[in-house]
Amino acid sequence: MKILIVDDERDVEDLFRQKFRKEVRSGELELAFAFSGDEALEILSAENPPKVMYVFSDINMPGMTGLELLEKVKKRFPSIQVSMISAYGDQENFQKAMESGAKEFFTKPIDFNSLKKEIGKLIDQHKN
Repeated sequence: MKILIVDDERDVEDLFRQKFRKEVRSGELELAFAFSGDEALEILSAENPPKVMYVFSDINMPGMTGLELLEKVKKRFPSIQVSMISAYGDQENFQKAMESGAKEFFTKPIDFNSLKKEIGKLIDQHKN
C-alpha cells in the first residue's frame, strides 16, 4: 500500500522512513513524499488511477495549504483517504479538516503509535 506524506519540512521524510522502516522492508508499505501541495497533486495525477491509498498532509505550508490540498484531493480522488497534521491543535483547523472530509487529525509531535494503528487498519482493508 502506498502512502503520500506532504510537508514542507524535509526532515519529516527521515522521520517517517525511520518510524516505518519495518513496514517498508516487508513490502507492506511504500512511502512517497511531496514538499508542497502542488507537488502532491502532481504525484497523484501521474498514475491513473493513483496507487496512493492514503495522504498524510501538514496544514500549514507555503503556497497551497493542507486544507486546500484536502479539498482538491477529495474532489479529484474521492477514494483516497486523507489525514491532516498541524503543529497547532486548534479547534478551527480541526473543524475545517473534518468538514472537508479528513479521516483523522494529528498534532505535532506526531503520535506514531496512533498513526501506525491507523495505517495498520488501512493495510488490512487493502489486503481484503
